[in-house]
Amino acid sequence: MNQQAKRIADLVENLYEPSQDVDKLHAKIAAELSDLQTQNDTQTQLQGVQLALSDYLEAVKMVISDTFDHEVWIRAEIRSMSSKGGHHYFELAEENDDGQIIASCRATLWRYRASNVLSKFHQSTGHALEAGASVLIKASASFHAQYGFSINISDIDPNYTLGELAAAYNAMLKRLHDEGLTQLNKALSAPFDIRHVVVIAPENAAGLGDFRAEADRLAAAGACQFHYHHATFQGNRAPNEIRIAITHGMRQFIDTYQHLPDLLVVIRGGGAVGDLAYLNDYELAALIAEQPVPVWVGIGHERDKVLIDEVAHTRFDTPSKVIGAIERQLMSITQDAKIAMQKIQTLSQKQLMHAKNNSANSMLSIQSSTTKLVFLAKKDSHHEMNRTKLIANHRLDKQKTQTNTLYQAVQANAAKQINHAKTHTSALLDSHRNIKDKLNHLKNHCRHLQSLIMIQHPARTLNKGYALIHQEGRIVSSSTKIDANQDLQVEFHDGKISATPHSFK
Repeated sequence: MNQQAKRIADLVENLYEPSQDVDKLHAKIAAELSDLQTQNDTQTQLQGVQLALSDYLEAVKMVISDTFDHEVWIRAEIRSMSSKGGHHYFELAEENDDGQIIASCRATLWRYRASNVLSKFHQSTGHALEAGASVLIKASASFHAQYGFSINISDIDPNYTLGELAAAYNAMLKRLHDEGLTQLNKALSAPFDIRHVVVIAPENAAGLGDFRAEADRLAAAGACQFHYHHATFQGNRAPNEIRIAITHGMRQFIDTYQHLPDLLVVIRGGGAVGDLAYLNDYELAALIAEQPVPVWVGIGHERDKVLIDEVAHTRFDTPSKVIGAIERQLMSITQDAKIAMQKIQTLSQKQLMHAKNNSANSMLSIQSSTTKLVFLAKKDSHHEMNRTKLIANHRLDKQKTQTNTLYQAVQANAAKQINHAKTHTSALLDSHRNIKDKLNHLKNHCRHLQSLIMIQHPARTLNKGYALIHQEGRIVSSSTKIDANQDLQVEFHDGKISATPHSFK
């Protein structure tokens, strides 16, 4: 047996003797191994050496202890973790760009350090340490002849993990932007009349209580109905549970009412700021972006944004501000309806007054015309009578023999003229009565039109299948007033659509 290898074996055996100075033995063994490794015939020298497994592993432990007896910062991913008796045990790994594991080992965070390390990590990141997290740990190597290699963790840098979370957030946001999802829900028109709202919120949350305080009042007044569905907003299960609640809530509403709700509201409120990170989920954000109705979110923090804030139609700081916006919209609609009703009443009164004035003017005109016609008829009759008498007197001297005949002719002609005048006067009086009847009919028709105008509320008209055509913020009442180069907005009772004019007939 080579003498140097034998000396190493003897030194290893001496490690088990209590009287020996272990540190000095470690130093001697390290020196012997160093000398042995520098020799060119190392393999030849150890060919005949036979060591017990425990001796060999103890030597390995000694080398590791002497070489890696200081702590270093190590980047790794937590593949799995467990705890027992206050100690925390990890399986760490490193992957290459293809996702293949290229290194792995066990790690331990001992009980006397665990509380401070984990508490600091949670306070800084808002997350409990869990599998899948990328971490930067401060650790030292450890080797045990029975349990093998592991590393002992003394600290975890939360800033590194925060950086990883921020990078993941930006990557998801970029993906949503590249796929056109960040503006998809924002492009929807704000609800005109909010009648039904689907609400997604954690059950018994403080923010939900604030929201319902006003929502229940609106519901009791019949102004708006709210349909609640619950999901947890904390922990790894939060994104999936929220997605399920949204999908189920929307499907249930459509199956029940056969139309879409006016608004989808997602509120949280009352939770820790750190729990917001659970809402940074691509699938959840994509689902919200693709909803067919505007999504209003009130997660409960003014400065901190989450991924669903980026894609929602409108973001509010708190649930109270969400319900406040709904209430203001309802009040605005009510005020607009009152103004429209006042305009209708004013227009009706003007039209009625105009009809009355026209009727009175027509009556005066008829009376004046009738009086003139009667006067002219009388005047013509007298004039004709005088002319006849003059002719008769003039011819009386010359033609006495024809006096009788002429006199009778004159009388007959005068009677005819008088009858004609009477007939014409009677016709004028009948025409006057007919006009008066028509005026009464017109007055009744005006009153009927007033009643129709009074009951034709815009919302009722739209509900009957009619639509209002808007262009550039004004109502278009004639095809001649349409600008062919501008889009039209067609307003139905349940929303608006855009249309492009192509041709006019």
